[in-house]
Amino acid sequence: MPPKKKSGGDEDLGLMKAARFGRVKNDLSMGFVGLPNVGKSTMTNLLAGASHAEAANYPFCTIDPNVVRCVVPDQKFKYLADCYKPPSVVPAVLKVVDIAGLIRGASEGAGLGNAFLSHISAVDGIFHLVRAFDDDEVVHVDDSVDPIRDLETIQSELCLKDQETMSKVVEREKDRVRKEKGMSRSSEPPLSETFQSAYDKVNALLNANTPVQTGDFTSGEVDIIKDWGIITTKPQVYLVNLSQKNFIRKGSKWLPKIGEWVKSHGGGQIIPMSCEFEQNVYDLREDKEAQKAFLDQCTDEAKALGLTGPQFVAKSVIPRIIRSGRASLCLQSFYTAGPKEVRAWTIQKGTLAPQAAGVIHTDFERGFIKAEVCNFDDFKALHGGQASMAKVKEAGKYKQEGKGYVMQEGDIVVFMHNVTASKKK
Repeated sequence: MPPKKKSGGDEDLGLMKAARFGRVKNDLSMGFVGLPNVGKSTMTNLLAGASHAEAANYPFCTIDPNVVRCVVPDQKFKYLADCYKPPSVVPAVLKVVDIAGLIRGASEGAGLGNAFLSHISAVDGIFHLVRAFDDDEVVHVDDSVDPIRDLETIQSELCLKDQETMSKVVEREKDRVRKEKGMSRSSEPPLSETFQSAYDKVNALLNANTPVQTGDFTSGEVDIIKDWGIITTKPQVYLVNLSQKNFIRKGSKWLPKIGEWVKSHGGGQIIPMSCEFEQNVYDLREDKEAQKAFLDQCTDEAKALGLTGPQFVAKSVIPRIIRSGRASLCLQSFYTAGPKEVRAWTIQKGTLAPQAAGVIHTDFERGFIKAEVCNFDDFKALHGGQASMAKVKEAGKYKQEGKGYVMQEGDIVVFMHNVTASKKK
């Protein structure tokens, strides 16, 4: 007999390992975190496709968090829009917040530390942007480029802030238990084994300068930790800002070292990118021929170094960054498609059909009857060029699902509902 799985654990959680601590919402946000002048505002501008933030070469130029909504690159959505050609097309978006730069001592209020930490508490995931390029014209807050030192600075400040939070957790739990059991203020209330276990595990991770979201916790421990307001429970995607030259050749002396650092601090996704390259691509957006010539030139530069293959074809990684941020928050899309509108709706993975219907309108959830669902791949293979489900239905691929149906990425849906107006009293 195969061994039984441990109950209540987090085996094979994948992306859900960090998202399990997050809020259950469809409008979640990612925030850029890093030292001043590493490229956060530039990246925010590029992600949004417009210059929304004041990307000046000056520490703390972003004081209030600048919020942008980035269109999620989605070939399935584009296919449906091209097929139906409706007057209204509404894509999915990812909310991204550009947060003021952090410096050493931020956990104690240095620089804009207090504002930074309150802003990061408000987002649901982190784009951890680190600088790995040399440029005398772009000042570094520590006067030299060392991404490992910078990673340590950011991680240490986040963990120190969480340690400060943890110093108040026990007393707060004791107060809760006293109130629940009707005990006097002077009495020493018992703390549950689950609480103590969660507390010890979190402190061990923070003392090791490791994000709490990388730890192994039971579902009971996760439920307790959720209420503590721990910053490092948020999912992180590491972005390494290279020079254009190093980005083209996909190499830097820092990348292996950064990879080792991330691995030793709980792991995570690392995306090499270049603000310099992305800005050059963006600046040519109005002239597609010039933009293509620039990308071809970059690819040729890689070829001249003997670097060939799909990974050395120069292209923007902005779409990958947006998709990675969305995936780290465990968000996905379903579609509604018709002659009047094609729209992508955002839900969390694991959402049931009635709750998905509620994203469109609360009445749809309240009066949910069923969901008529078609898988996107089936539609693409069967619709025969028609902007309708007729051929999909003929092939038996148009299904009716009930309240227990778990929504899948790329579902095309029509919700049936019936809400009777309440009688006036």
